[in-house]
Amino acid sequence: MIFHADSSGRFRAGDDLMTCAIGRGGMAPAADKREGDGVSPLGVWPLRYVLYRPDRGPAPVTTLPVRAIAPEDGWCDDPAHPDYNRLVKRPFAASHEALWREDGLYDLVVVLGHNDDPPVAPLGSAIFLHLAKPDYAPTEGCIALSRTDLETVLAQAAPGDALAIEA
Repeated sequence: MIFHADSSGRFRAGDDLMTCAIGRGGMAPAADKREGDGVSPLGVWPLRYVLYRPDRGPAPVTTLPVRAIAPEDGWCDDPAHPDYNRLVKRPFAASHEALWREDGLYDLVVVLGHNDDPPVAPLGSAIFLHLAKPDYAPTEGCIALSRTDLETVLAQAAPGDALAIEA
């Protein structure tokens, strides 16, 4: 299945229509994406695997691969580092995002196959499908859904599925 997110903040999962947050920089072609620009990259991105925070809920119901995160998990966003756009363990000397966050946005995360095979600096890192803020405020380049909607998507998702980010 191909899920769809568009620049108007609509997300389609089969026949289900949902609201989503997009990047604060809007959307742009993946070739124009740069680290830190806040842009959601246009394209079709495989759903690689799911990360979840086990102290804030059970593992989601899905046939995608699932992994619990821990406080020491992070994601490298330093284009000059060999682990750019990869899961890393903290403490980590290079620039990175903590996956164990207080705001809950990464309590449930789908890692998308954007710029990962192999990662090319500085074409963007940590492009995820994750939980939205209650007001659907813009993301740093990710697509974000309510917890209920993301759980609905995960229940439908299977290995080989993808997210199309479309203008």
